[in-house]
Amino acid sequence: MSKVDRIEKTGPDKTATSEAEWRKKLTPEQFHVTREHGTDRAFSHPYYKEKREGTYRCVCCGAPLFSSDTKYDSGTGWPSFYAPAGEEAVSEKEDRSFLMRRTEVRCAKCEAHLGHVFPDGPEPTGARYCINGMALELDTDEPGGKGSA
Repeated sequence: MSKVDRIEKTGPDKTATSEAEWRKKLTPEQFHVTREHGTDRAFSHPYYKEKREGTYRCVCCGAPLFSSDTKYDSGTGWPSFYAPAGEEAVSEKEDRSFLMRRTEVRCAKCEAHLGHVFPDGPEPTGARYCINGMALELDTDEPGGKGSA
């Protein structure tokens, strides 16, 4: 059993999905980013410059993560937000990989790796949630709803 198969359950909403099920549901790129803690290349995903209004949801489980109301152009090449959709939308975990000290951001519902949060964002929070486009699915307020740029 791989570490992806052993998702720790900490509450009734945690999703316990096997690695095989995630691989079947996600594209190889989405799986790499969300389940293997990968990273999109900067400026490679259309969501970094997306302007449509809506809700950014977890590509794995569909949970609402961020609102377009809190999205801004950080100049980093990744979709950036100054706040999550709600207090319980995301979880944070210390990340000491690659000889750095960062704060990893995960989907609170299914533990998908989303990206990192930094303390250099705009007001009102001062936070910059730097999120991988591959981890998101935009549910727009337009007819048809979901889709990418």
